[in-house]
Parts: sequence; C-alpha cells; structure tokens
Amino acid sequence: MRIEIERQVVLPDEEQMLGIPSLEEMDTWARAAFAEAGFDKDCAFTARFVTNDEIQELNSTYRGKDAPTNILSFPYDSPDPEELPPEAEADGADADADADADAEDEGIYLGDLVIAMEVMRREAHEQDKTLTEHCAHLIIHGCLHLLGYDHIEDDEAEEMESLEIKALEHLGFANPYLADEE
Repeated sequence: MRIEIERQVVLPDEEQMLGIPSLEEMDTWARAAFAEAGFDKDCAFTARFVTNDEIQELNSTYRGKDAPTNILSFPYDSPDPEELPPEAEADGADADADADADAEDEGIYLGDLVIAMEVMRREAHEQDKTLTEHCAHLIIHGCLHLLGYDHIEDDEAEEMESLEIKALEHLGFANPYLADEE
C-alpha cells in the first residue's frame, strides 16, 4: 500500500511549528490506523497544521462550535456526475479516462485533516503525554474519520476507540482513554 501525504504548514512563526510531525511519522501512524481498520488501498490525504484562529473558524462553520479544537477531519466525497455543470459533461470520456488514470497513479483521495498545534501542545501537557504521543493519537483518530468511522453514538465510539487503542498499542503508545476513566 502506498500512502501520499501532503503536509501543509500555515503557522506564523517557527516557535509554533515546533513538534510538527515528519511525513515519515505521519505515514507510520496512518498505516497503523488503516491496518486496524482493514484498509489496504493506495491512498492520499492532506494534513494541514494551522493556527487556533483558523481551526476555530472551520469548527464554527462546519460544526457550529465557536471554539478551537485539536483536529478536524474532512473526508473527501467525490461529486455526483449529475450535479456537475454541463461543460464538465462535454469533456465526457476524455475526462473520465484522465480521472481513472490519476486514480490508478495516486490511489484513493481520502480527504483533509486540519490540526491546531497550539491546542495539541496544550492538551498533551494537560494529559501528561509527549507531543509525539498525542499527535500520533490525533492522526490515527483523524485517519479513521477519513475512512468513515465516527463517535457520535456510543457503539460507534466504542468501535473507533478500540481501533485507536490497538493502533497506538502496536506503535508502543499507551491507551489514550485510560486517563479519562480514572
């Protein structure tokens, strides 16, 4: 399985960039999440590291919560061909052939992860975790969201948390939910 990760950093200074994971780390963490979920297709996703202001705006716009959060996941949903403008249909088979060729080259585009480093650093400190440990958890959590997992209902949360715990365990990290239970 091939994973293409586009890492975008939109932070104002080097101090805020401290602790941003490498592409190799994110690849390792994504592979752990995908393995636990039984997903083994070539794929791609974007990981965008942003300020609290940017993530707060996104959280307000897309979730109705006017506060910064640690990570947001935006799974890619390909457009319905019937909803495309007529000029897009005019290209017809050529566009379809190009899209199929691109899909074979790059795999499935899963979507975008947007991560607030300031929130992640604060949470890691509050939870007495290393920044790497907390970042691994959030990337795994976000990748599972990109695959369609959710935690709105209790049974969904149990399934998703179980996958996260197993993936983190395989990487040598502790169960991130133990502290919540104490």
